[in-house]
Amino acid sequence: MNMIAKLTNITRSPGDPKVLKTGQSAVGASDGLARKLGWFSIALGVAELVGAERIAGALGMRGKEDLIRAYGAREISSGILSLSVDKQAGLWSRVAGDGLDIATLLTAYRPGNPKRDNVGLALAMVAGITLLDIIAAKSVTARHSRSGTKPRDYSDRSGFPGGTAAARDRARSQRSQEAGAA
Repeated sequence: MNMIAKLTNITRSPGDPKVLKTGQSAVGASDGLARKLGWFSIALGVAELVGAERIAGALGMRGKEDLIRAYGAREISSGILSLSVDKQAGLWSRVAGDGLDIATLLTAYRPGNPKRDNVGLALAMVAGITLLDIIAAKSVTARHSRSGTKPRDYSDRSGFPGGTAAARDRARSQRSQEAGAA
């Protein structure tokens, strides 16, 4: 037994099944990235909700605190969706949100803003996260989509071997055998 299997068996109760060997997880790298981006989104959203005044001050965007809080709520909802079964929608909503963030930051990246350097740094960080979001969204979509295959059509099937007519015939013969035996 390898060392990881021994360590995972230490914390188990005597009646629990033993880990005989470890192997690859069914969770792909894109799903792992989606999970990390989901948690990042929730953390960022909480920071935007709680610290909207500080963020607005650091970016020279006084008076936009409510907008930052709204973006925080959007981040939290995108993060929760990215952690759910419907990762694709969560990740694509993150990409759309990144577009909104960039557009908002570009309005603050004006020559008269004394915090213009901070806005430039924020733009660079959002651009990097946007790249990760796009990579994750495309990867998860490719991994979990059924593109190229037509959904199977079972409308012509009854679920009975031989069809419904054969099932009725068998039922009739069964009833007649039971009536003859009685």
